[in-house]
Formats: sequence, C-alpha cells, structure tokens
Amino acid sequence: MSFKWWQDALSIYTRKPVMVIALLGFSAGLPFLLVFSTLTAWLRDVGVERTAIGFFAWIGITYSIKVFWAPVVDRLALPGLGKVLGQRRSWILLGQLGIAAGLLLMSTLDPTQSLAMIALAALLVAFSSSTQDVALDAFRIESAEDTLQGAMSAAYIFGYRLALLMAGAGALFIAEWSNWPLAYVSMAALMGIGVLALLWADEPAHQTREQRDADEFDMVDRIMGCEMHMAARPRWQRRLIGAVICPFLEFFQRNGRFALIMLLFIAVFRLSDITMGIMANPFYLDLGYSKSDIASVAKIFGFFMTIFGSALCGLLVVRFGIMRPLLLGAVMVAATNLLFALLAMAGSETTPSLSWLALVISADNLSGGIASTAFVAYLSSLANKHYTATQYALFSSLMTLPGKFISGFSGWVVDSWGYPEFFTLAALLGVPAVLLVLVLMRHQQQSATSAALRS
Repeated sequence: MSFKWWQDALSIYTRKPVMVIALLGFSAGLPFLLVFSTLTAWLRDVGVERTAIGFFAWIGITYSIKVFWAPVVDRLALPGLGKVLGQRRSWILLGQLGIAAGLLLMSTLDPTQSLAMIALAALLVAFSSSTQDVALDAFRIESAEDTLQGAMSAAYIFGYRLALLMAGAGALFIAEWSNWPLAYVSMAALMGIGVLALLWADEPAHQTREQRDADEFDMVDRIMGCEMHMAARPRWQRRLIGAVICPFLEFFQRNGRFALIMLLFIAVFRLSDITMGIMANPFYLDLGYSKSDIASVAKIFGFFMTIFGSALCGLLVVRFGIMRPLLLGAVMVAATNLLFALLAMAGSETTPSLSWLALVISADNLSGGIASTAFVAYLSSLANKHYTATQYALFSSLMTLPGKFISGFSGWVVDSWGYPEFFTLAALLGVPAVLLVLVLMRHQQQSATSAALRS
C-alpha cells in the first residue's frame, strides 16, 4: 500500500462526525468501569469478600436488557429538550445527567456500611449509561455513511478507551493519593466533556413524521406479506407494530434463518473478555501489585496498546473489509487469556515483575482494540437505518448478556479453584466465537457468489 493511500486513510479521522463521536465515546466509556472493575477495586480495597464482588457484575445486566426500552428512545421525542437539541441528542443528554447524579451519590456512601445503597446507586449509573448508549449508537450510525463506519467505530473506541483510562487509572491514582469518594466526584465532573461534545454535535437528519409513516406502512406490508392497513389502525397499534415488532421482523426477513446464527455469534463473541474482566483488578491486587502499579501499567500502558489496536483495525477494515479483522480479534482475545493464566501461576509464590504484567497487558489490550473495533463495525453494518436504535440495542444487549451473567460467578470460580483455572476457562469460552466467524465468512462468500451468478 502506497504512502498516499495511508495519508488518505488517516485523513478520515479528521472529519467532524468522526471527531464528535470520539468525544461522545468518552462520555459512553466513562461510567462503565465505575460500576465494573474500578468499583470492584474499591470494594476489594475496603475488604468486601470476592464472592460478593462477583455478584456486582449483575449490575452490568442493565446494559444487556436496554433493548426493552430502546423502542421508546428510538421513537419518543423528549418534551422541551427534543425541540432544542433534537431527538438523539436530547436522550444522550438525559443519560449523561443521570450518570453524573449516580456517581455523585456513590461518592457519599461507605461500602462497608451501605453496600446495598452502593449497588442501587451503581444501578442508576448503569441504567442512565445504557440509555445514553441506545441514543448514541443510533446517532453514530445515522451521522455518517457506511464507508465511514469503520473510522467511526475506531474513533468511538478511542474516546471510549480514553474514558476507561480516566475511570481506571485516573480513579485509582486519585484513590491512592486521596480517597475513593473524591475519585468518584472527579469522574462525575468529567461527564461535562460529553455535554460539551453534545452541544458541538449536529443532530442527524431525520425524516418527517409523514415520510417515516409512509415508508413504514410500506415496510410493514412487505414484512408481514399482506396489506396491514396501518393508516386505518388505532395509534397505539401503529406505534406497537412500527416501534417494537417491525425492527425484529425486518431483521429476520432480511437474513432468513441465518439470522439465528448471526445472533448466536453476537451472543458469544465477547464471552471471553467480559467473563475475565470483573476479576482483573482483584487479580492484580491479590498478586501484590499496588494501586499505582495497576494504574501505571494495567491502565495507562494498556490504553496505548488498545488505541493502537483500534486504529490499526479501522484501517484494516477499510482495506480488507470487516470479517478478516473480526476473525483476527476473536483468535487474539481467546489466546491472551492464557497469558493471564501463566501470570497467575508465576505469581503463586511471589509478585511477578512489572515487565511480566506489561507484556500480558499489552497483548490483552492490543487484541481487545482489534476485536472491539471490528465487532462494532460489524454490528453497525447489520442495523437497518429505519430502526437503528432498536436493532442496535438488540445486538449490543445480546452481546453482553451471556457474559455478564456468567461473570457473576467469576468470584466463586476463583475462590473454589483459583486464578489459573479461571483464566483458562475464560480462554475456552472464546473458542465458539472463532468458529462462528468462520461460518459467517463462508456464508458471506456464498452470498457474494450467488449474487454474482444472478447478475
């Protein structure tokens, strides 16, 4: 590939929609660790048992059931805010405000005295964050044409990972220097970056209600295979059919029975990394690393490897399409869990060197950057733009639900068998994703061959 090709490819990242989505990706990523691994570090640091910490993973199931309120976000314009900011941006702002409120509430609580209240405050953060995600995913897909979606995914993940750095390393540094409540107050203040990005962003173009209804009535008839007489139906039926039923029927009509394979793939792709993620910080602390060690190596060093992986994958998607980078990411994510198992065995008697930790973290975050970018681009390519919020919420909910459920038992597995066995099991959970990528690639090739023969 020539220097000119690389120069043109990299210039994609300077376009306004791409820069906006990077900043909004920061807003989306900031709350995630604060109700996930950073929260588990706080809980472990004050002496909460690992079995109880593992159950906190179930708060993350909120992200996995957002599909149930996605049709509301997709269709309902917020009074007042909707007229000023537009439908997508107003919902994003509402989510941002809820996240900030939940983080401030968490900062006022003591986990040793109010563990249940900490869980409820974390649930508020997770619910607000998942609502923001529904609107933001639709905003991202609608803000740029399909050829930009690889770059949009990479920019989104850059912002997301930068937020993870702040919510991970930043919060750990603040907790080490001062205390955990100040760390959470600081994170709440950083949500202001997302608000400013939202004000800079442009609301994507939308159809008028009349245009959308006309298109939808035609689509409903095609999906259902007969005249549904939508215009004559009561308003509640039109909304139920159009907002809730059609997004799912359209996806299955477009993909046929193979849609089940696609949904199965979405469900298992992130099993490996989600399952191990809840125990990462407790694992580092149990090996004997300090919070500063974790912040400087596991978070900061790992951040740059993730960004390199994301940017590289964005270019690989432009050059080779989505499927080959997706396969590469699936293989790497499963394999790097075995490195954690080796690190656990090396740390059975003494704390391994920081170089050991840096090597494992580098491999893990490089693979995560490649896998996440390719996967987001793949999910974006599946959504019909008539139903972006609802369909993408279905995909992203399915993406995390199995992993979140299984990860709830991670602390029990570690307490029962140990870290080496836990990470080996996490690696094995990545094998189905690798096999299903190969199935998807074969199906894509067969579809392309059939289309060529028909033409």
